[in-house]
Amino acid sequence: MPQISSNLLIPESFQVSREDIAGQIGLIWELIKAPLIVPLLKLCVYICLAMSLMLFMERVYMGIVIILVKIFLKKPEKRYNWEAIQDDVELGSSNFPFVLIQIPMFNEKEVYKISIGAACGLSWPSDRLVIQVLDDSTDPAIKQLVETECKRWASKGLNITYQIRENRTGYKAGALKEGLKRSYVKHCEYVAIFDADFRPEPDYLRRAIPFLVHNPDIALVQARWRFVNSNECLLTRMQEMSLDYHFKVEQEVGSATHAFFGFNGTAGVWRIAAINEAGGWKDRTTVEDMDLAVRAGLKGWKFVYLGDLQVKSELPSTFKAFRFQQHRWSCGPANLFRKMVMEIVRNKKVRFWKKVYVIYSFFFVRKIIAHMVTFCFYCVVLPLTILVPEVQVPIWGAVYIPSVITILNSVGTPRSTILINDYYCCILSLSITLSVLLTKNLYHLLETCRSVHLLFYWILFENVMSLHRTKATLIGLFEAGRVNEWVVTEKLGDAVKNKAAADAKNKNNIKAPKRLKFKFTDRINTLELGFGVFLFFCGCYDFVHGKNNYFVYLFLQTITFLITGFGYIGTIV
Repeated sequence: MPQISSNLLIPESFQVSREDIAGQIGLIWELIKAPLIVPLLKLCVYICLAMSLMLFMERVYMGIVIILVKIFLKKPEKRYNWEAIQDDVELGSSNFPFVLIQIPMFNEKEVYKISIGAACGLSWPSDRLVIQVLDDSTDPAIKQLVETECKRWASKGLNITYQIRENRTGYKAGALKEGLKRSYVKHCEYVAIFDADFRPEPDYLRRAIPFLVHNPDIALVQARWRFVNSNECLLTRMQEMSLDYHFKVEQEVGSATHAFFGFNGTAGVWRIAAINEAGGWKDRTTVEDMDLAVRAGLKGWKFVYLGDLQVKSELPSTFKAFRFQQHRWSCGPANLFRKMVMEIVRNKKVRFWKKVYVIYSFFFVRKIIAHMVTFCFYCVVLPLTILVPEVQVPIWGAVYIPSVITILNSVGTPRSTILINDYYCCILSLSITLSVLLTKNLYHLLETCRSVHLLFYWILFENVMSLHRTKATLIGLFEAGRVNEWVVTEKLGDAVKNKAAADAKNKNNIKAPKRLKFKFTDRINTLELGFGVFLFFCGCYDFVHGKNNYFVYLFLQTITFLITGFGYIGTIV
């Protein structure tokens, strides 16, 4: 057999640069780019553009609906039968229904007094109120503190019970389910649930319960969250801006159009009969609240959201706690969608359009597409197109659509109103901000809209968090290892505030109060640092060789990834 020449197997250019490793890598890249990389990246661009359009249409739809709701739709008190329950001297408290208050806890040393005190301060006849503290704490000292606090309120005449379990099976869902089994709550018609850091106003029940009393088809009344520590640091400000859109738009739209939305797990009142008909609390996912809401909705029950009924609560003030919370909030819905999609399709008790809304809008677009397109498009695919100039992203997909989506997301937040004075200035400022993707005039941008800096950083921070949300979403969809991970969100309560007050009283202490300290190694987040390096490289390449001037966005996004990667996001005040 004649000897096969090496030239037939290895290109001559390869042999010439055999000792030049960098040259060989470049040649390999050129060999595989045209037949493999370019088609694959084009496919990714098309998929991302399709997802962007889906999210764009969803945001426009909700924007139109919320405007119509605010202009034309009556308030819930006018749309439904609502009449205040009056005190009656002759009848006493007999015209008030029995209400159960459930407060699930887990090692809540800093906040247990807040929630228990707020529940005991509700303006409701004490003989018609049952307060149940469901303590799953593993720390004996904290258990003792909580039990003592319950006894203190019981000595004042409140019907409050301290309830514990032998194990934490089912986590929060297991505790709530176990609490409803107790014989002393069987006469209760409604149950209000408050997490340990929530503090309802005294008139909470008097405003919420009449909806359930006078409308037998309503199963849930959900109040809005308000945050007592939103100004604590940059991290809490970012969270408030994100959650404001959820409450002011998503919940309002769901309540107004289909009388359906996801239960937020706290600050809501349920009809116990509806919980039982829906199958009770289940612990098959980490979003037991959403699970119950979907099952109750499929039974035909209606939900009411009250945006003006607000309950104070606390935001996670450390990035570690926030990241665990976001994992649970992103993984759980994706996993629930996997488990329930066919059950929703086969359901015959609700109308067709409501099923479309739940499957497409509520689950698919908001819980899956929204996370994936933000990360995949703007943190992976768009930067890669810089390295592969043969693949182009149309300007409408790279700039115009995300600009509109960001405007629709941000104008619903009160913080944007505070920062930018009025609605029209908000639109103008955000349009200018996002135009930086295609212009080098950054100095002019900053001079034009100095007040928009927080909104701009919020956009970049949401891109960083989309990394974790996308990861969690995929874990939920494919039921990977951390699918049922449940880490209770750390709450600091008034610990930081009290420390600041104590330091202020000390005249010899002239330094500002210090926040809780963590080791530098505990702050490091390697995933964020890795993406920061990747985006920095792409930005440098675009600065030298690019034509689209994406490097401004990439450098700013790099800074945000690095700030988060080094763990300083929770320390910036």
